[in-house]
Amino acid sequence: MPSLSRAAAAQIRVLHALVSAMLASMHVTDPPPGLTARPLTPDDLDAAYAVYAADEVEDAGILAIEREDLEGDWARPSFDLARDSIGVLEGDHLLGAAEVTRGGGKAEGAVLPAARGRGIGSWLAAWTEGRAAEMGAVGVGQNVPTGSSAHRFLTGRGYRTGHTAWVLELPEGRAVADRELPDGYTMVTLDGEGQARAAHRVVQDAFGEWEGRAPESFDDWASTTLRRPGTEPWQLRLVEHGGSVVGVAFTILDTTACGYVHQLAVDRAHRGRGLAQALLADGFRNSRERGATRNELSTDSRTGALDLYLKVGMEVTQTWTYVVADVPRS
Repeated sequence: MPSLSRAAAAQIRVLHALVSAMLASMHVTDPPPGLTARPLTPDDLDAAYAVYAADEVEDAGILAIEREDLEGDWARPSFDLARDSIGVLEGDHLLGAAEVTRGGGKAEGAVLPAARGRGIGSWLAAWTEGRAAEMGAVGVGQNVPTGSSAHRFLTGRGYRTGHTAWVLELPEGRAVADRELPDGYTMVTLDGEGQARAAHRVVQDAFGEWEGRAPESFDDWASTTLRRPGTEPWQLRLVEHGGSVVGVAFTILDTTACGYVHQLAVDRAHRGRGLAQALLADGFRNSRERGATRNELSTDSRTGALDLYLKVGMEVTQTWTYVVADVPRS
C-alpha cells in the first residue's frame, strides 16, 4: 500500500488535534483503544447510512430508515455536520456514528452490531451529551425500540422515559374509508412557495402543541419534506378553506413498497370535521396507486391520536420509547 503523502499525513495530524481539542472542551475522553474519532463529512453518507441501517435492523428487527432520510437530515441549514456529528473508525472503516440536532435536545447514535461490546456506544453517548451541553441544552433524548439493547443501555446510563411512540400499519388488502370533506373545504396538491410556507405554519402550530417539541424553521422542514431527495408533487397534499391551508399530509413511498404518512396536521380551529381521516385516506390511496402494498404512520403519546388510527383499521406493529437525560454542565 502506498504511504500517505506528507501533506495528507499533516492534514490527518491537524484533524486529530482539532478533534482532541474539541473532546477536551466537551469533557469527553478519547475513543476506545485502537479507534479514532472525527466529524462526519458528506463523503461518509453511504457508510453512515450502513451503520444506522444495520443498527436499526439489529434492535428493531426491521429496516425503515432510507438513505434519503439521512441525506435530507444532513441538508438542514440548522445542522452543522462538522460540529454536530461524529464518527468512530477503525482505520478507514466507520463502526459507529452519532449526531445531535434541534438545539442539542435530540440525538441519534448507532454502532455496527459486529462492533458492539468495544465501548463505542458508551463513548458516542458521552459525546452526544457533551455536545448537547455545549449547545446549551438542558437535556438530550433519543428514540429507541422499546425493550431493545439500546433501550436497556440508555436506561442503565440514567436516561428516563419521556414519551412512547407507536408505528401502525394498514395491512395489505385493507383501506381507510374515504371521508368526504365538509362544504367549503377542498383537497389540493401543494403548488408554489406560498402554499409551502402555509403548510409549514400548519405543521409547526400543530406539532408545537406537543410538550418538548422545538419549532422547526421553514428551510429545515423543507429539507426533509418537499426538498427530500426523490420527492414528487403528489406526496404533499393540502386541505384548504377560504383560501387558507388548514390541513397537511406528507407521504413517502419507500423502497419496500410501503406508503408512509410522515406528517399529518390539521389546524386546531378546523379539527373534528374529518379532515385528518380524509388526508390519511388520500395519502394511502395515492401511494397504493403508485405501487405501495401496505401503509404505515407513527404517532406518540403526546398527540392523543392513537385511538383514531386504531379505529380506521390500523394495527400497532412497533413500540418505541423516547428516553431523555440531563446533560452535564460545565
